[in-house]
Amino acid sequence: MITAVHTLVYAEDAEQARAFFRDVLGWPHIDAGGGWLIFKTGPSELGVHPTEPGGRPHHAISLVCDDIVATLTDLRAKGAEVLQEVRDDPFGQTAVIAVPGGAGEMMIYQPRHQTAFDVD
Repeated sequence: MITAVHTLVYAEDAEQARAFFRDVLGWPHIDAGGGWLIFKTGPSELGVHPTEPGGRPHHAISLVCDDIVATLTDLRAKGAEVLQEVRDDPFGQTAVIAVPGGAGEMMIYQPRHQTAFDVD
């Protein structure tokens, strides 16, 4: 039986990326040994999006919030870098934040659609 989803973020500087998730996002975590932090990410959902024919499949992590303006204000106050300001997309209001340590970026969005993470 599947009991959870374990998401991986790869970073050139894992310590810096871990500090971002710990200190800026404030996610609870455990130390699995030697400073290897594993974060509780809360509710999750998974969507499958099409790619272009012959295109290379890829994966992306997006963060969901209930008030994008307030969330970005809070994240900025903790030192987060916003790479794309709030934009209206068909599925919700979106922004993009940087993940330090060479880990890239993540979209953060306030959905317009019903979410699946609380469906039984």
